[in-house]
Amino acid sequence: MSLVPLRKLAYIAAVAAFCAAILAQQKNPGYTDTPILPGQRWHVHDPARPHPPVVTPGATPGAPPSDAIVLFDGKDLSHWTQQGRPDVKWPLRDGYFEVGSGTGDLVSREQFGDAQIHVEWSEPPGIGGESQDRGNSGVYLMGRYEIQVLDSSGTVTYADGQAGALYGEFPPLANPTRHPGEWNVYDIVVDAPRFDGGKLLKPMFVTLLFNGVLAHDHRELTGTTEHRVVGTYKPHADGPLLLQDHGARVRYRNIWVRRLAAE
Repeated sequence: MSLVPLRKLAYIAAVAAFCAAILAQQKNPGYTDTPILPGQRWHVHDPARPHPPVVTPGATPGAPPSDAIVLFDGKDLSHWTQQGRPDVKWPLRDGYFEVGSGTGDLVSREQFGDAQIHVEWSEPPGIGGESQDRGNSGVYLMGRYEIQVLDSSGTVTYADGQAGALYGEFPPLANPTRHPGEWNVYDIVVDAPRFDGGKLLKPMFVTLLFNGVLAHDHRELTGTTEHRVVGTYKPHADGPLLLQDHGARVRYRNIWVRRLAAE
């Protein structure tokens, strides 16, 4: 065989390899000749880096996305229970439910750790009372860490006990509470604590958007929610979403949760 055909074969092989590389890059574009990102195992623009899952957003603002666990869709309370009771005593209304005053807290059957949580709540029209007696309830994350629910649209209470407060620890960064009869929205991100036996490895962090307004920005908690004392951590696993019965007929609707995997 002459040298000319060999050169042609080598040229054809090189062109084929180049085309294959171009096709591979088009299929999974990126670079492997870039630096490794600090603290990671990936190159900058690494083509092998896994892509996030596709999630279909809700059809309207506030509607649950495709990967959400819907705890209340306006129809029934099958995802909830009340401790010590065979059935749920909170009244179901037209697309929402009310706190069953004096019947006990409502607790989700599902347990959650790191999560994105959406809760909508409303104080009933014509509500009376002052300070902590003005439509008191609470959203308890993992059953232990409370975000206060209260009518803070026109009355004053202690700052770390108003609507949107991480109760007993931090007031919200702003007070965007809507008036009784109108619906308020909590969008919460839970960065759950971690324990090793009886030792705290990482504390609880909470982010809260209150009616679209940033109320807490990755706020570190000192412990579980307590009244008139500083809370401390006690080792625990995942926990339920708990809605507090504080004797007021607060309304709730459109409740869903997305589990968040550790990065």
